Amino acid sequence: MQPPPQALPSLFVPHGAPTFILKPGAAGAALAQTGAALPRPRAIIMVSAHWDSDEPLVGFAARPETLHDFWGFPQALYSLRYPATGCPAGSQAVLEALQAAGFAAGRDLQRGLDHGAWIPLSLMFPDAEIPVLPLSIQSHRDAAHHYRLGQALQGLGQQGFLVIASGNLTHNLGDYQRALMQSGQTPAYVRTFADWFARRLDEGDIEALIDYRRQAPGALQAHPQDDHLLPFFVALGAAGAAPRSQRLHAGIDDFVLAMDAFRFDAQPARSLS
Repeated sequence: MQPPPQALPSLFVPHGAPTFILKPGAAGAALAQTGAALPRPRAIIMVSAHWDSDEPLVGFAARPETLHDFWGFPQALYSLRYPATGCPAGSQAVLEALQAAGFAAGRDLQRGLDHGAWIPLSLMFPDAEIPVLPLSIQSHRDAAHHYRLGQALQGLGQQGFLVIASGNLTHNLGDYQRALMQSGQTPAYVRTFADWFARRLDEGDIEALIDYRRQAPGALQAHPQDDHLLPFFVALGAAGAAPRSQRLHAGIDDFVLAMDAFRFDAQPARSLS
């Protein structure tokens, strides 16, 4: 299939708790609508917060397994499958783009799709007809590293690759347990932090976003570890230096999970004439 004529956007989407797929609610509806409205990609570059490695790895599996990388959840979840194929030629293009940008990227011939990948994909592209190419994060590296990782993928959007980065805009499981056992209320920082991100995007303040751990209100509460936010910066970087951003959904699940979703479109190059 030929790539679409226009460059595809990059997306940051929430994957929530594993039960998100059973009760998708408003966030799930927003993801389904987003997937249905996009031109059909050649392949999906899937960046999940749940695949972590020392250096960037690209998945080359011909048929990536559906990974049920969680425990203690309803049995119905463990029977779900997302039977997408891989695409070795597409994975090679991703690998070469990363290596050309100076990353010590490598192959993983067996990596499947963890729940951070197959849950949003099931909502967005339920027929599993588009090849999926997993790409790992490096949780020991910072937001700037992941922004550069995304920048290395920028040209692939013009070739029909869709970058989808999956995490959550806030993610504090300790606060979830406290809210569940005690107050049943959402801490104030959850929406304050998410709204700060949205405002910085509207202003095009990429530097502040990358420096969020020092500048954003409630940053350390929102992300005691920032693995679930690092994919956001890959999606942001993949859309170029000054992307148009669109907040596709804003909401909160399970007390502490900001389920915000964003679309980033690269700005067309300005003519010098």
